[in-house]
Amino acid sequence: MPAPSHPVETVMNLALGYLLSRSLHVATELGLADHLAAGPLSVGQLARASGSHAPSLRRLLRCLAAQGVFAEDIDGSFANTPASQLLRQGVMRDGVLLCAEVTGDGSWWNAVGALRQSVQSGEPAFERQHGMGFFDYIARHPECSTWFDRGMANFASAEDPAIAEAGDFGRFASVVDVGGGQGGLLAQVLLRHPALRATLFDQPLVVQQPAALAAHAALADSRWQVQGGDFFQAVPAGADAYVLKRILHDWGDDACLRILRACRAAMGPRSRLLVVDAVVPEGNAPHPAKVMDILMMAFATGRERTQDEFAALLARAGLRLDAVRGSASTLSVVEAVPSA
Repeated sequence: MPAPSHPVETVMNLALGYLLSRSLHVATELGLADHLAAGPLSVGQLARASGSHAPSLRRLLRCLAAQGVFAEDIDGSFANTPASQLLRQGVMRDGVLLCAEVTGDGSWWNAVGALRQSVQSGEPAFERQHGMGFFDYIARHPECSTWFDRGMANFASAEDPAIAEAGDFGRFASVVDVGGGQGGLLAQVLLRHPALRATLFDQPLVVQQPAALAAHAALADSRWQVQGGDFFQAVPAGADAYVLKRILHDWGDDACLRILRACRAAMGPRSRLLVVDAVVPEGNAPHPAKVMDILMMAFATGRERTQDEFAALLARAGLRLDAVRGSASTLSVVEAVPSA
C-alpha cells in the first residue's frame, strides 16, 4: 500500500485493513489466479469459471487491483500480476488459505474476533472458546489437522532452502530435526551436504510417512532415519546439531523450557542447538513477526520473541546464545551452545 500522507489515513488503513485481507482470502478461495493462468479473462468469463456474481466479482477485483493484486486491462478484462501469481495452486495458495482460516472450519475467525479477551486476560481466546488448546483441537478434528498441515507445508517449501543455506550445516556430521514433521528441512540440508547423517524426530504417527525425505531419490536411506517420541520428554542423544524449526514460537516459556532442557540433556559438550524462528526486531521498524505475534496471542500460548528474550530463555535451560543468523526468509537461525 502507498505510504499514508496523513495520520488519519494511517488509522483508517489499519481500521479497515481486515477488508483487504478478507478480499485476498476470498479471491484465493475462488481460485481466481488459477483461472487467469492462461491469460486475461473478462469479468463475465471469470465469474462463470468461479461461480460468482459478475458485478460483485468486479468490485472485489477492482479493490485488489488497486493493491497490485490482479490488474484491469483497458478493455475491462483482468489479468494476473506477479503478486496474484502467488495465489495459484502449487505456489502460495495453501499458505494464504491457512492465514485466512487457520483451522479451515470457521472456528479461527471467532478467536480473532475475541482478541480483546486475549489482551485483557493474557489467555488465548481460542482456548477460552473451545475449552482446549489449539493443538488438542486439531488433533481431535482430523480435517482441521489436514488443512493446517497442508498450509504449513506450503510455507515450509519456501523457507526450507533458505534455512538450509543459513544454518551452515556443513560443519556437522550428524543432525537431529526435533519436531521436523515430514522432513522437508532435512531433505534440503542433506541434498546440500552429502556427508551428513540425519534423524527426523517427531510424534510416532507423524514420522511414519516422512514424505519429504522419501520423495528425493538422491537421498539414500542410509543417510537418514526416523524416530518417534515426545520432545517434552527426551530427544535422540549424541548428535552434533539439534534443530527446532518453528517449534518454540508455538509455546509459552514454561513449555519451551521443557523442550530446551530435553535438547540440552541430549547434547554433548560440542553440540549446537539451532532454533529457527522469527526474531522480533526492537524499535518501531515493521516486521512480519510483529503481526504474527498477534495471531499467536489469539490462538496459542506461544509468542514471537526478541533476541534478548531468546537469550534469557536459553540461559534458563543451560544454554548460551552464540549467534543469530538471518536468512532469505522471515526466519532467523538462533544458535546456542551448552553453558560452561
